Amino acid sequence: MKIGVYICECGINISSTVDVSKVAKKIGKLSGVAVSRNYKYMCSDPGQEMIKKDITALGLDRVVVASCSPRMHEPTFRNTVEEAGLNPYCFEMANIREHCSWIHHDREKATQKAYELVSGSVARAMGLEPLDRKEVGVTPAAMVVGGGIAGIQAALSIADEGFKVYLVEKEPTIGGRMAQLDKTFPTLDCSACILTPKMVDVSRHPNIELLAYSEVTEISGYIGNFTVKVNKKPRYVDEEKCIGCGVCAEHCRLKGTVPNEFDMNKGKRGAIYAPFPQSVPLKYTIDPEKCLMLTRGKCGKEPRCVENCPRDAIDFKQKESIVELNVGTIVVATGFDLFDLSVKPEYGYGKYDNVITGLEFERIVSASGPTGGKVRLNGKYPKNVVFIQCVGSRDRKGPGNEYCSRVCCMYTAKQAHLVREKLPDSHITVYYTDVRAFGKGFEEFYNRIKKEGVTYRRRELDDAIEVFQKDEKTYVKAKGYKDAEADLVVLAVGLVPKSGSKELAHVLNIQNSGDGFYLEAHPKLRPVDTMTDGLFLAGCCQSPKDIPDTVSQANAAASRASIPLARGKVEINPATSVVDEDLCVGCRTCEKICSYSALEYDEERGIMKANEVLCKGCGSCTAACPSGAISLRHYRDTGVMYQLEALLREGGTE
Repeated sequence: MKIGVYICECGINISSTVDVSKVAKKIGKLSGVAVSRNYKYMCSDPGQEMIKKDITALGLDRVVVASCSPRMHEPTFRNTVEEAGLNPYCFEMANIREHCSWIHHDREKATQKAYELVSGSVARAMGLEPLDRKEVGVTPAAMVVGGGIAGIQAALSIADEGFKVYLVEKEPTIGGRMAQLDKTFPTLDCSACILTPKMVDVSRHPNIELLAYSEVTEISGYIGNFTVKVNKKPRYVDEEKCIGCGVCAEHCRLKGTVPNEFDMNKGKRGAIYAPFPQSVPLKYTIDPEKCLMLTRGKCGKEPRCVENCPRDAIDFKQKESIVELNVGTIVVATGFDLFDLSVKPEYGYGKYDNVITGLEFERIVSASGPTGGKVRLNGKYPKNVVFIQCVGSRDRKGPGNEYCSRVCCMYTAKQAHLVREKLPDSHITVYYTDVRAFGKGFEEFYNRIKKEGVTYRRRELDDAIEVFQKDEKTYVKAKGYKDAEADLVVLAVGLVPKSGSKELAHVLNIQNSGDGFYLEAHPKLRPVDTMTDGLFLAGCCQSPKDIPDTVSQANAAASRASIPLARGKVEINPATSVVDEDLCVGCRTCEKICSYSALEYDEERGIMKANEVLCKGCGSCTAACPSGAISLRHYRDTGVMYQLEALLREGGTE
């Protein structure tokens, strides 16, 4: 066996701590090593060319590269050796940057450790076996889960590429949180004016099938061939017949009595409703928890909606239905919720009527909102308006979140401007910790707001702030300042993962990060991918972000999702689990711990079978199998034992 070893200096990242030349010379003396070299940047074109030439000239049948993280560069070097005619799985990589040079200061000891790590990789390379890459066909359709601006943009981008798109939204209409906003920062564009045309484009696009008031309940399969079950909830209104005229809502006996969720419960609706005038689809929906016919079985002598509907569209016999769809890729764009203020009683939210959230303010100030765009609370126009930032965000002590929600500083500035615009004589105060005006035009917008007479009061991050009432007046108490009287308090509430995100993550076979948002495959190199091939992330389901960043990420996710659809086939990682049928006893231990549903029980034969397409090569089943019946290609026990023996031997332990 001829092994080529290549040790990278990584500029000074490795060479400043490790004597790379010395390691290369010592490694060159090991049995089986035909050539051992060091170079400044192995990942550069000259470095890769060096490897290719040696494979051809020296007839190398194994290659080891010692450099930085395999997560970043292993695919690069696998492609390099493959271009030279060597099987890519005859390549092994040692991480001597993160595992050695970056964590040590003693040059002599770091050099010895690097030598031990590389010698272990050389030993493991002897046990590697060539593997054949496999390909599977792709269903030329995509699914987008979530109909906010991220989902809308992703769906339109994929559909414009010529592929079928199923857009699934659990609410009766698409539009998401952006539809609830009045204006957008920093340009103060009308939110509906930007969003509504895109919503209409979705409804009219020949390649998009909209499944509103529906939820994804089950996903099976793998990249290129997902089978998705979608639960379509009953509207109790025939969508084919309904023309969105609104006559039913006008005649509903409960008109104006049911809190309107779209208006953040600041307005009222009936039991039959459309969330807002520009809803897409503009089909009315009956609330099953409020409708008298559905809760009591009777609504007067005859339901007024039935009596007055000109299209005979009301159907109280509708039931849930399951739609099964086949798609090649999936984009997840489920959005966000607001931080739960019930754990922060010091702000007085829910206790005092004049303490509201930023999103509630958006509905009040909106022309389509419950007050017709007038900043009026309990029939009065406030004279003293106080905004409090970082509510539920940047909280190091809890019970809030430590991360910054990114949008709060700027939406507070925007809302302060709207108050100044509508109530020119008002006194406006903003309590902040730090103003993070990081985007294009943000700093200029912030400076503009200050010039409009908005008072900014800085407080330390951990300083307590309290809203209280005295003598029927509301005050804001903050350290270092006189208590501020407030007729209206607006809380800049942070963003949190959408409710049910953990349950949906289980359905989708994707992971949540520590903060509860969906976890990307790599924050820099694969920011819209997930660890499940074929599933991509867009918008605030991945992390808090503003509308421009959300749209950008949606386009990126759409691009990534379109690549397999355009190719028509995808490559499957061959480093998968293999079940030895003679050793398997059918205990099904592996089935329970597999995160990818890649192991199936054969009822007839009483043994387990591994689905090579679903398997991600994580090795959990291999470690858990009590009978040792499961092995992992590319990580066979023999190769791992060779590596351990070399590490122990070179480390001075026999």
